[in-house]
Amino acid sequence: MENIILYALVFLIALALGIAVTYYFLKRALLRKSEIIVEEAKEKAEVIKKEKILQAKEKFLQLKTEHQKLIDEKNRNVQKSENRIRQKEASLNQKLQDAQRKLNDLNKMKANLDNQLGILEKKKAEVEKSHAEQVKQLENISKLSAAEAKEQLIESLKGEAKMEAMVMIREITEEARMTADQAAKKIVIETIQRTAAEHAIENTVTVFNIDSEEIKGRIIGREGRNIRALESQTGIEIIIDDTPDAILLSGFDPIRREVARLSLQKLVSDGRIHPARIEEVVAKTKKEVDQEIVETGKRTVIDLGIHNLHHELIRLIGRMRYRSSYGQNLLGHSIEVANLCATMAAELKLNPKKAKRAGLLHDIGKVAENEAELPHALLGMKLAEKYKEKPDVCNAIGAHHNEVEMNTLIAPIVQVSDAISGARPGARREVVEAYIQRLKKLEQLALTYPGVVKTYAIQAGRELRVIVGADKISDAEADSLSYDLSKKIQEEMTYPGQIKITVIRETRAINYAK
Repeated sequence: MENIILYALVFLIALALGIAVTYYFLKRALLRKSEIIVEEAKEKAEVIKKEKILQAKEKFLQLKTEHQKLIDEKNRNVQKSENRIRQKEASLNQKLQDAQRKLNDLNKMKANLDNQLGILEKKKAEVEKSHAEQVKQLENISKLSAAEAKEQLIESLKGEAKMEAMVMIREITEEARMTADQAAKKIVIETIQRTAAEHAIENTVTVFNIDSEEIKGRIIGREGRNIRALESQTGIEIIIDDTPDAILLSGFDPIRREVARLSLQKLVSDGRIHPARIEEVVAKTKKEVDQEIVETGKRTVIDLGIHNLHHELIRLIGRMRYRSSYGQNLLGHSIEVANLCATMAAELKLNPKKAKRAGLLHDIGKVAENEAELPHALLGMKLAEKYKEKPDVCNAIGAHHNEVEMNTLIAPIVQVSDAISGARPGARREVVEAYIQRLKKLEQLALTYPGVVKTYAIQAGRELRVIVGADKISDAEADSLSYDLSKKIQEEMTYPGQIKITVIRETRAINYAK
């Protein structure tokens, strides 16, 4: 039993020694490993430190180089500025020298002119003195003062000069009558040349109003790219000049001008103006205008009670809204003619619907998009035939200006209604009140002359007849009155064409046989 205890103690001691030795060697191994790790960490730290130092040096050199470049650039700019200042200073010095030289020259010229002016004043005084002496001598000889002699001379020459002037006027008038045909042709040609440009401007220009002058610059764009894009997209010339708060849109096609106007309005309201946006807005506006044209045509035919009209004719009717003729809107004129045709046809016991249809379509050729070389009546007739209108309607369209022979009763109705719509007061350019006022002023103007008994404006104001008293005005004075009145009318009144002034002087002897 004791041996077993002894063996157990020995075993426990041996086990404890083994654990102690194992712990010792493990501890030494761990210490060695930790030393190796620390060494490796120190080496890595040293490498990282060197890398960071190199990076810092490189960054410093880079910043130093950039700073040096900035300094060099600033030095160059300063040098350029100094050079420009020196050049300007030299230029100013040169200009100052030139100005001083010119001032000296002007002073010399002024002194010379002052000297010459003094000499002229002396000569003028001598001439006036000599003239006064001569006048005094003449007064002593004639026993009249200078004013009295001048008055007598004027009175003696006045009547003679007036008669000679009237004789000369009559001779010139007779000569003008001999060449009247050639002169009339020349006047007509010159009138056409003078008025054609005004009508072209009125019918080919739309004014687009803007709120401020700043918008003009935005519409033009950088280097003109916006205005070029607008012109290329719309086909309209955009004129931007010194006219305040306005831009002109110039083009022969009124629909294109309307597209350009609406596009500009949208772009200005939106504020975004650049080529891509312009292209988008113009394309959208064209669709809207086309749709509006069709809607206008549909509303017109519905209001007039016209049915079964070809859709292309409806579109052409809508296009009439953007066309004018002699200042009269073509759509309004066509609607008016249609209503007049229907009224006349009803009175004559004819078909009012067919007459109204022909009246609405009579000017359709003015808005056609091709074959513009044909007269509009013939072109309108071809379009009506193309879109299956009745033969009598087509004939009425083609014959309303006598381009073809009338073979239906509707044709003269359309022709007469067209003339009534265009000729009524206020339809084309002149308002009836202004027309009446002009005729009244014409008659009152003639009544201001002495010897005039009555005046009559006839032939729609194209002729003025003036009746004078035979005991108050002679034949020669009647010629003078006609001439003077024509000149005064030209100076004080505005009127179309020309006005014929006829002065009537007659003596009547009246007796009664009882």
